[in-house]
Amino acid sequence: MSDLLVFTLVAILGVTLAAHLLSAALAAWRYRRPAAPVQDDGALPFVSLVRPVCGVDAFDRETLDSSFRQDYPRYEILFCAPCEYDAAVPLVRALIAENPQVKARLLFGETPISGNPKLNNLHKGYAEARGDWLAMTDSNLLLPRDYLRSLIATWREDTGLVSSPPAGIRPGNFWGAVECAFLNSSQGRWQLAADSLGQGFAQGKTLFWRRDVLEAGGGLPALGRNLAEDVASTKLVRAQGKRVRLTPRLFAQPIGHRHARAVWDRQLRWSKVRRDGFPLIFCAEFAQGPLLPLGATLGLVATATAPLASLLVLPALWYGTEMALARLAGWPARPRDLAAMVMRDALLPALWIATWTGRGFTWRGTDMAPAEAASPAE
Repeated sequence: MSDLLVFTLVAILGVTLAAHLLSAALAAWRYRRPAAPVQDDGALPFVSLVRPVCGVDAFDRETLDSSFRQDYPRYEILFCAPCEYDAAVPLVRALIAENPQVKARLLFGETPISGNPKLNNLHKGYAEARGDWLAMTDSNLLLPRDYLRSLIATWREDTGLVSSPPAGIRPGNFWGAVECAFLNSSQGRWQLAADSLGQGFAQGKTLFWRRDVLEAGGGLPALGRNLAEDVASTKLVRAQGKRVRLTPRLFAQPIGHRHARAVWDRQLRWSKVRRDGFPLIFCAEFAQGPLLPLGATLGLVATATAPLASLLVLPALWYGTEMALARLAGWPARPRDLAAMVMRDALLPALWIATWTGRGFTWRGTDMAPAEAASPAE
C-alpha cells in the first residue's frame, strides 16, 4: 500500500508540475518569436472596428482614443451605446470630434436579440458596419498601433475567428495586482498554451470575424446561445470545422484600483461561464494551482520519500516560473505581484467550489443564466 501511495503522490506531483512548466514555456515561446513581416498596405482589407460602450471607467479616454491611433490604411470605427443618455456618450463624441482623420460614428439603442446586453448593444454596429471584416473590441482594451494588423496577420486559411485574452497592466493596489495575476500568468498563460497546441478558445475582449463565417453560424444572435459570447463563438467556429486562433501576444487592459469583492465577483462570473460552456475542462481546473502538487510533496515528505527542503523548492520553482514569464511578457512582476499570485492561488479552490453552488449571475444589472436553468422544467 505504501508503494502505491508513493507512486500516486509522485504521479500527481509530476503531472501537475509538468503541465505548469509546459504551459509557461509555450506561452513564453510566443513572446520570443520574431514579429510578423510587414504587410503590404494595398493587400489589407477594409475593417470595421466595433466598440460597445456603457458607462465610463477610469481609463476610457485612453483606451477609446487608441481606436483612432491605428497604423492601418482603411478602417472605420463604430461606437455602440445603449442609449443617448449613457455616461460614455459625451466622451465618445469628444473623441470623434478630436479625430476627424478616421471615419467614426456613434450609434444608439439596443436590439433584444439575446439575454446578453453586450450583444444587444453591439447589434446596431454589426448591422451598420461596411466591412466584411469586423473587429469587436471591448471599450477597456488599450489597442496598440498594430492591433488591426496583428489580427489580420494571425488569420489563416482554416481560421474562423481571431481572438485574444487581455493582459492586465497598471494595477493600482494589491487587489488590482490580484486581478492581473488571474488574467496574465494564469488565464492568459493557459489560453496561449492551448492555442499553441491547436486548441484556441475565444475571449470576448477581442472577436475578429469575417462576416461570412459569423453569418454561416447564425449571425450575432447565435453568440447568445451560451452565458457569454466567448463560449458561443468558440462553438460556432468549431462547428464549421474551423479554428479559433489567438494573436501571438496579449493586448493590454489597464486595471487600476480594485476591491476584493469586485475581483471575487468577476472571477466567479467567468468561472461560471467556463463551467457552462466547457464542463469537462472546468472540472480539471481544480488541478491548475499549486494545491495538489504541494499536497503531494507534503505526503512524500511525510513518508520520508522526499526531503523537507522540497516544501521550499516546489513553491520557488512554481512561482519563479510565473515571474519569469511575466517579466518576459512585460506583465506586472514586482514583489507585490508575487504576493498577488499567492493570493490568487489561495482563492482558486474556493472559487472552484463556489462555481458549483449556482449557474446564473448578474452582469451590469442583468440576470443571466443558461437557457435550461433560466426556464422552469416541464
